Amino acid sequence: MTARHPHTPVIGLDLGGTKIAAALVAGDGTVLARHSLPTPAARGAEAVLDALAEAARAVRAPDAAAIGVAAAGVIDPVSGTVTSATDTIRGWAGTALAAGLAARTGLPVACDNDVRAAAATELAGPCGGGAGRGGGITLVYAAVGTGVGGAVAAAGRMLHGAAGVAGHLGHLPSPEAGGLPCTCGAAGHLEAIAAGPAITAHYTRISGVPADRLETVAARAAGGDPHATAAIVLGARAVGRALGGLANTLGADRVVVGGGVPRIGALYTDALDAAFAAELMPPLRTLRPVPPRGGPDAAVLGAAALPRTLPLHHPDTTGVPR
Repeated sequence: MTARHPHTPVIGLDLGGTKIAAALVAGDGTVLARHSLPTPAARGAEAVLDALAEAARAVRAPDAAAIGVAAAGVIDPVSGTVTSATDTIRGWAGTALAAGLAARTGLPVACDNDVRAAAATELAGPCGGGAGRGGGITLVYAAVGTGVGGAVAAAGRMLHGAAGVAGHLGHLPSPEAGGLPCTCGAAGHLEAIAAGPAITAHYTRISGVPADRLETVAARAAGGDPHATAAIVLGARAVGRALGGLANTLGADRVVVGGGVPRIGALYTDALDAAFAAELMPPLRTLRPVPPRGGPDAAVLGAAALPRTLPLHHPDTTGVPR
């Protein structure tokens, strides 16, 4: 059997800035095995490829036919390379992701951006079929975590755009970011005020009190700290405004917000929803953001689906897909 066979188990790898999640996924979407390990982001691309291979081995079964990688950065599925990336993973830009992992595992590899892979799970099934005039939904998908990622689909088709850059909404200009430096090297982008580390940094700026992570800020907000509340609400509003503008621009049928940051609770999600609703044009007034259908597994399930639809890069070639 090949990786294109609908019943063949596939290994899905979700590579983020802090964690690699691996799963062996059956053809019907059932997760058969799981594993996770920290991303060695500071050690460079070769160490990350080694860690991806280690995660794949931890869940591999004898009949696993391929690996799908949903990875941070701008990913070109045709060449299997990371065409652009922030400094969240050192030296990640230019990495031959598919070829490097295929050589390490002996399995064919398909790859795409992590958020785009997760968003693709929204296009399948009853929520994804036929909602829009073109025979499928128009989707805006945001993942707010260590960074701010995104994906867009029009009439049921995921958009990759030039160099695979479509949907990277973390790099939209954001008034709330106010010239703050972004991880991409520019300034004033949404990620600089709305990502988890950015909210934490903003809390420290306005309070003068250090915090080690977003969960600490959330706990302080729950305890009545006004600076913590302000930092969380500002980040949430920035995302809500950006998504509302995109919904107007694209005529979205569905807007999904995932990632770790929304999980801090209602203070964040209520502020995001209110800012989103305030931006909408009258025909879209009933539209509201929803969480991913796949929950925390959305990215790894999306990764496992990639070998069934995207070019496969084989270990016995120089990275040329077939």
